[in-house]
Amino acid sequence: MQNAVPAKEWYIINNVEEVDSPALLVYADRVKANIRLIKTILPDISMLRPHVKTNKMAEVCRMMMEEGITKFKCATIAEAEMLGMTGAPDVLLAYQPVGPKILRLINLIRKYPSTHFACLCDNKDNLEHINILAGAHEVMIDVFIDLNTGMNRTGIKPPDAVELARHFKNLKHVRLRGLHAYDGHIHDADPAARKLKCDEAFSGIVSLQKALGDEGRNLVIVAGGTPTFPIHARRGGVECSPGTFVFSDWGYKHGLPDEAFDYAALVLTRVISIVDAVTICTDLGHKSVAAENPLPRVHFLNAPDAEPIGQSEEHLVLRVTDAGQYRTGDVLYGVPVHICPTVALYNAADIVVNNEVTDQWKVIARDRAITI
Repeated sequence: MQNAVPAKEWYIINNVEEVDSPALLVYADRVKANIRLIKTILPDISMLRPHVKTNKMAEVCRMMMEEGITKFKCATIAEAEMLGMTGAPDVLLAYQPVGPKILRLINLIRKYPSTHFACLCDNKDNLEHINILAGAHEVMIDVFIDLNTGMNRTGIKPPDAVELARHFKNLKHVRLRGLHAYDGHIHDADPAARKLKCDEAFSGIVSLQKALGDEGRNLVIVAGGTPTFPIHARRGGVECSPGTFVFSDWGYKHGLPDEAFDYAALVLTRVISIVDAVTICTDLGHKSVAAENPLPRVHFLNAPDAEPIGQSEEHLVLRVTDAGQYRTGDVLYGVPVHICPTVALYNAADIVVNNEVTDQWKVIARDRAITI
């Protein structure tokens, strides 16, 4: 079956016999092309603060730095440390640290002095706790107020944030640096509908800035993800923080037709059993592709007729038009519906250049901790 696919297809690997399955494939040239494409969408590269939760690889972060990107966003201490290890100048931990994470953040600040770290906070109690620990360890921590603009996941509502912003003046070891607003609930396929909702959500931030006066005008604003960053990019004075663009996935490629990022990461699987005349089984189970969405969780470039009908930890059952076209060992190349949690399932990615696997990159930040 695999030989029936023209070798000229961009995703086909010539030395595929050297790649065990299931595998995560990263096409380095396509990653670079996606990075260069996003640079053309923003008026100024200083407005770009990519989220590294998608890639979790130091090599991908270095590729972005080589293209002039200096600011990054992350969700875990491990991702933040990865960025410190690569020498990233400016890192926002887009998460409110609680419990031991506050001390881990302080240890990051002390271990990587050439990287400027900041974090989120959305309430007075935690801000005061961060301040106490920062004082005890003689560090200053920059903080972005996390705003809830409609996602209802974390953050304080903009009208309530005025008091929190003013409370910073009572504390000696934390400093208000900016405002953070993730509008991940907005992902309409229609760009006009998406813009309408995005602008409505952002209006609360504008009002908050006005309420804070001169201080508000000097704050850094970090907003948006892959669906809304082109809208925020046109505002001016907003740092955009998309993440999925580096690899793209089926969900965004088909859900955001106005964004032209190419697939740059796939999963490779093999047929392990022919069940009957219209059913085959592959080795792409829950542990190999993100399973938080209902089936189908993956679409196959070289087997578009293959329909996932069942999945368990190490198996993916597919209904096909004619199972007689397949043999055990046949290779399928799949596009995950959601690439971010798929990447986190792998220790390393096989790197493809000119249809050859040439290297492996460790998914170093999939771990909860690297050294801190």
